[in-house]
This record gives sequence, C-alpha cells and structure tokens, in this order.
Amino acid sequence: MESTNTAGAFAPHKKLFDFVKHNRLDPVAILESRRKDIEALAGVNLTLLSGLQSLVRLQAEYLCGTAADLQSLGTAKLGDEAKASPVRVTDLLPLSLNKAVAGLRGLTDTVYKTQADSFAVVGKRFAENVEEVKSILRPKP
Repeated sequence: MESTNTAGAFAPHKKLFDFVKHNRLDPVAILESRRKDIEALAGVNLTLLSGLQSLVRLQAEYLCGTAADLQSLGTAKLGDEAKASPVRVTDLLPLSLNKAVAGLRGLTDTVYKTQADSFAVVGKRFAENVEEVKSILRPKP
C-alpha cells in the first residue's frame, strides 16, 4: 500500500507560516485586510446590480412610452380627424425623436454613474489596502 506524504502537502503553507512568523507579520491584520477586500467587492457587485436594475427599469419605461406613441398613431379616428392623421404623424415624429434622445441620455447617465460609483469603491479600497500593507510590513519593535 502507498503511504501518503502529508508533510509534502502542507509544505507551501508551512513556508508561508514561517515567513510570517520570522518577519513578525500580524496574520490577523492580513486576514482582516482580505476580509475588507471581499466586502469591497461585494459592495461593487451591489452597486452594479442596482445600476443594472435601474437600467432595465428605464428601458422598460422607454419601450412602454414608445409603444403607447405607436398605438396612438395606429388608432384611426372617424370624421375630420382621419384626414388630419398625416399632420399628427409629422407632429409626433419630432417629439418621439426628442423623447428617444432623452431616453438614451438617461440610460447613458445611469451606466456612467454606476461605473463611476464602482470605480470609487475600488479606488477607496485600493488606497486603504496600500496603507494596511504598509502597516503590516513595518517591522515590529
């Protein structure tokens, strides 16, 4: 029967533990720093999720508005209004175009804000991480 070499399996971890021990590093501070990294990533994911939800909501509002405009064009009126239908189309098209541009601008603003918020969270955590690493690597007296 083959014997399992458990000492070989833990060799990389032992080297890391020895490095931390001999350089007087604080393992609790290192673990706390990694925990904060994970929290920051979770925060970024929540920011992205809320941005995506608002993006979907804006797209749905835009599509519903466009469908209502198209539906109002499609409904034929009897009498004098039926003759005025081409006039309604020429009046409605510029309004619809302006509405589309405003909707796209709103979507773009939402995406930009979501990305900016995400980068702010990552940048803040990066700056904190640099300070934590500096304090961890400082030799203890």
